[in-house]
Amino acid sequence: MTADELSSAVGTAAAHEFASALGRIKHCLGQLTGEQVWHRSQPNLNSIGNLILHLCGNVRQWIVAGIGGAADTRDRPAEFAEQGPIPKAELIQRLESVIADATRALTGVIAKQLMETRRIQGFEVTGLAAIFDSVPHFRGHTQEIIHITRMLLGDAYRFAWTPTTPEEGIDCRERRRLG
Repeated sequence: MTADELSSAVGTAAAHEFASALGRIKHCLGQLTGEQVWHRSQPNLNSIGNLILHLCGNVRQWIVAGIGGAADTRDRPAEFAEQGPIPKAELIQRLESVIADATRALTGVIAKQLMETRRIQGFEVTGLAAIFDSVPHFRGHTQEIIHITRMLLGDAYRFAWTPTTPEEGIDCRERRRLG
């Protein structure tokens, strides 16, 4: 395996992580009203809408611009200042668009791009460090969105996946109950 093949595999894996997390966010948004998406449990906390705008800004800055070479036009304070309501469909479209752009930047990445140092958000980082910063950041806020969704919906929350076999982690008593 060449360095460029390994780099491509790393980029493809990172793109897959973004796509997987995007699916979880869309699953949550599908259960929420527009009002719930912009709900802040306290004035100083972020809504799901703010978190989505923040994820769009972060991925565009760190991956699309930082690795892919696009212009960096991020306005980070605006991501948190927005009060909405930006419709759910528009938020999803924005997130899908940035993930598509990131996927293009990541799946074609070569070793030189991963090892070169660049300045992103005031930090001197390699392309590899940018990936290792952005992917867990995206995953972390995805979990936050899931948590907020569960808090808003309570018992009405629908899980995207539940275990069905012992290997997957189903409790034997639960399996008997499901039949």
